[in-house]
Amino acid sequence: MRKLALLLAVSLTSSVLFAQVTEGEKALKDNKIDTIQGWKKGGSFMLNFSQVSLTNWNAGGLNSFSLNGAANLYANYTKGKGQWENTLDLGYGILRQGRKDDVSWLKTDDKIDLFSKFGRKASKSWFYSALFNFRTQSTPGFNYPDQTPISKFMAPGYTLLAVGMDYKPNKIFSAFIAPLTMKNTFVLDDSLAAARSFGLDPNETGQIRTELGGYVRLQLHLENADAKRKAFQNISFTSKLDLFSNYLYNPGNIDINWENLLQLKVNQYISASISTHLIYDDDINIPLFDANNVATGESGPRVQFKEVLGIGFAYTFKAK
Repeated sequence: MRKLALLLAVSLTSSVLFAQVTEGEKALKDNKIDTIQGWKKGGSFMLNFSQVSLTNWNAGGLNSFSLNGAANLYANYTKGKGQWENTLDLGYGILRQGRKDDVSWLKTDDKIDLFSKFGRKASKSWFYSALFNFRTQSTPGFNYPDQTPISKFMAPGYTLLAVGMDYKPNKIFSAFIAPLTMKNTFVLDDSLAAARSFGLDPNETGQIRTELGGYVRLQLHLENADAKRKAFQNISFTSKLDLFSNYLYNPGNIDINWENLLQLKVNQYISASISTHLIYDDDINIPLFDANNVATGESGPRVQFKEVLGIGFAYTFKAK
């Protein structure tokens, strides 16, 4: 089953990326990579919320309030043949259901993702490149209603350092291919490390796992996806797919990290967005449940999936 899920995820990703690039190929055929020298800075902020209030509601239900925020910042530098790209993605979400006096806030989203890539032009579309990525969360996570933490800041935390080639045929698509990559998993919490969570070697006692392997990152960004059609002028789509293979341990079990974000702009400050995040890591064991949703006492690698749909405040800016 897990191999089937892995194959479907990779096939679907390839199809989506290929389709999007093909559709935009004609319009972007003559476009060249941005050659503006110096810094380009900017970003976007989003704040989405929903609320349900019930009083003597005969059909039943629960009061609820949810709030989700996200920030996406970038700072890119170009000089001569060199290009340095930096992004910081932050996300946090909370939810409250029931009466205020008996229900606490529940976390629904938590993300810190720092990305940096430096490249030096080798030919028209190819760059010699090095990449660094850091990912973790800011506050403890729980398997509700259980109040025992199952994750914390830097438990897990991930760093990835890769050296390879970056293919940039146009402004919307890039493919980074790194045959030399080091991936570190940090579990800097004594109890979680003792449980050997997040792929820590059960035969060791440390809080860090280091893997050496190959890495591929595919990125697609469409802004005003079809400018020729008025209905699509306020739509943007971003897709990021990370694939990692550990050379030293089961290289055929490829780790997948796939994120998508679709934004629809209503006006200058109001937008709707839908984001998805799919993860498959053969080293992360997740509790297994039977058909009645009862824990079997066993665990194993599973496909992890998250989807967030929101309508609310959005602000985009570019620094001078």
